[in-house]
Amino acid sequence: MEGKLEIMSEYMGIGRDEAKELQSTLVSWRRSLHQIPETGICLPQTVSYIKDRLEEMGIEYKVYDDISCITAEIGKGEPCFLLRSDMDALQVKEEADVPFRSVNGCMHGCGHDMHATILLGAAKLLKAHEAELKGTVKLLFQSGEEIFQGAKAAVAAGVLENPKVGAGMAIHVIGAVPTGVIITGKEAMSAVYGFKITIKGKGGHGSMPEQAIDPINAGVQVYLALQSLIAREVGGTEEAVLTVGQFAAGDVANVIPERAVLQGTLRTFNKEVRKRLIERINEIVPAVARAYRCEAEVEVISDCPGVVTDDKVTALVENEIRRILPEMKIFAGAAHGMGSEDFAFITEEIPASYYMMGAGVPDQSKWVGQHNPKIEFNEEVLADGAAIYAAVAEKWLREASEEKI
Repeated sequence: MEGKLEIMSEYMGIGRDEAKELQSTLVSWRRSLHQIPETGICLPQTVSYIKDRLEEMGIEYKVYDDISCITAEIGKGEPCFLLRSDMDALQVKEEADVPFRSVNGCMHGCGHDMHATILLGAAKLLKAHEAELKGTVKLLFQSGEEIFQGAKAAVAAGVLENPKVGAGMAIHVIGAVPTGVIITGKEAMSAVYGFKITIKGKGGHGSMPEQAIDPINAGVQVYLALQSLIAREVGGTEEAVLTVGQFAAGDVANVIPERAVLQGTLRTFNKEVRKRLIERINEIVPAVARAYRCEAEVEVISDCPGVVTDDKVTALVENEIRRILPEMKIFAGAAHGMGSEDFAFITEEIPASYYMMGAGVPDQSKWVGQHNPKIEFNEEVLADGAAIYAAVAEKWLREASEEKI
């Protein structure tokens, strides 16, 4: 019995109680980050704040200045497990009624301030257990997720090497899902192809359209032709969404403009459907524009694969959540949406899990979708997220070192 007790005491794992003790600190960190939102792959204030917190914890880190990413390592050697959180914001003016509202014209409207805070919390927990780790936990604080550039740039910069990452995970909070809910899935997020169409006509006076070549008219026809792709060339079981979110042309009512610009996204899960539709976009757009005496150019503004997760890593995540948060409701396989996420560039390289965590505030009347200027997130989930990150990383290293994975 004595030997059995010794084995049991050897692995108790990182639990929620330790994380709960950090709650007030996590809230403070999150609110500080919330007030300094930055967009794209240039996040100097955010990087500086993360660096300061890591230094306070005595954690070594590396800054990739050109892409505003930070990696930090806890533990030593291989195996190595990656924890990734994005930290960029949106070009949205915040309207949420909170005392720590952003005032710089940008907003953490997708919860990336929550993600960065959760990873900082996990860092603190893991640092306290560093001597017990059977390898290295690599932390990635990533920029540029909203523009689908950060993860790809981070992979290209070598963040998955030295030590070589064997597996990883990422979390995303959802403001319109109740707290106490976790959602996982195999094809968690769709691929996205973002495009910009510039249609060039011939400007003229609004009273004499016959002497001009109207790019707005051509743009309307292009728009309709693109919608016909989904309606007539995609099977009922082939998941695909094509949205034109911008149609810009002209400045005044009585002038036919020289050009019109349409920007949109195509989202799919099936690679063959994706390839076929991209080809058709590039065929249809210039052909329709020519029919209306215009020229058209299609420019790629984003090209991100889908998030496809690893069954073994996801099973480990779910088991650890059940261990440390037994009351949590897990909807396995339910994550399958047309939103997109550049963590896909990492899931293409390593086995990884991606899960969504409900972060709805208690007042359900305040629930809105991600990217809404009024969105609020429940800070009570910060400690739980940190505990999950830390527990999963510690458990994966232990099993990998024992060659159970």
